[in-house]
Amino acid sequence: MDKILAAPGKYVQGPGTLDRLGEYVGKLGDKPLVIVDKNVMEFLGNKLTQVMAGQLNPIMEPFRGESSRQEVMRLQELGANKANVVIGVGGGKTIDTAKAVAYYLKVPVAIVPTIAATDAPTSALSVLYTEEGVFDEYLVLPANPDLVLVDTKIIAAAPARFLASGMGDALATYFEAEACAQSNAVATAGGTITLAARQLALLCFETLMEYGEQALWAAERHVITPALEYIVEANTLLSGLGFESGGLAAAHAVHNGFTALEETNVVFHGEKVAYSTLVQMVLEGRSSEEIEEVMGFCIAVNLPVTLAQLGIKKPDPQRLMLVAEAATDPNETIHNMPFPVTAEMVRDAIIAVDAIGNALLGN
Repeated sequence: MDKILAAPGKYVQGPGTLDRLGEYVGKLGDKPLVIVDKNVMEFLGNKLTQVMAGQLNPIMEPFRGESSRQEVMRLQELGANKANVVIGVGGGKTIDTAKAVAYYLKVPVAIVPTIAATDAPTSALSVLYTEEGVFDEYLVLPANPDLVLVDTKIIAAAPARFLASGMGDALATYFEAEACAQSNAVATAGGTITLAARQLALLCFETLMEYGEQALWAAERHVITPALEYIVEANTLLSGLGFESGGLAAAHAVHNGFTALEETNVVFHGEKVAYSTLVQMVLEGRSSEEIEEVMGFCIAVNLPVTLAQLGIKKPDPQRLMLVAEAATDPNETIHNMPFPVTAEMVRDAIIAVDAIGNALLGN
């Protein structure tokens, strides 16, 4: 099996990078279909028009909120025979939709994340959901985005909860990559893990542990500091490269399982992934010291460690079994773990994490 490391064509990060959007995207195409999160359109629409003026001839279209097959088809039809590049501006679902639309239109794609809440910007993967928000499928794309442009001035202006959610998503990277390395699993990139990807995943985890809380304080005050820059890079680039070339395992499968419970839909992707990473740690039989260290980090940066914090106020083992059964679907990444995992094991680990979390919180 080949070892593969996948990466975007170009990654640009720093305060004020959006001002140079026309310059960077102009090298890819001059007629962009610009898919913009509808909330982002309200405060960034005029700025986007300004930075593209004189260089690009955009078709601006609001994203309707769900990265579903239906939304991808709608936008594909809008850009057909008109756009020669797609730009996705917004959060994870907007980004995943833009990547899928560009794939079907067979044109390059540029990604402009407005929050650092997921590792979606760099990957050759679109996560699709139903119109109701339930996980549908992973759409594996043949290439990574041609450009990822991250303006940390915009990231710092966003609610701090988004940055914390991104840390939750990034938290899974190291643990899932290590599990895949042990099982020699095939990663999303199509090969087994390289030394580079394994080190990037470890660096991602170490950066979170060292700078995460400090970065959250900066985000809460909407200021840019070195710690904030480090965590934006960890959430976006290190996590993106680490998961795609390292692999997914139990954490993201359990996250997908949680989407089966409607009450968790108000919780962000990365928040569910953080809890699900703790579930993977319990499944692996990691020490109390390791679990409590990671759980302590989660508490410090406002990530959920109990089922109540996920919106599940009265845990019912039968309903949690629905999560566990979805997480252990034959097509799920939980089977990349280096040992067999059953639905009963997942349910029990979910309950165990809740018990540990409540104990640490003094509930």
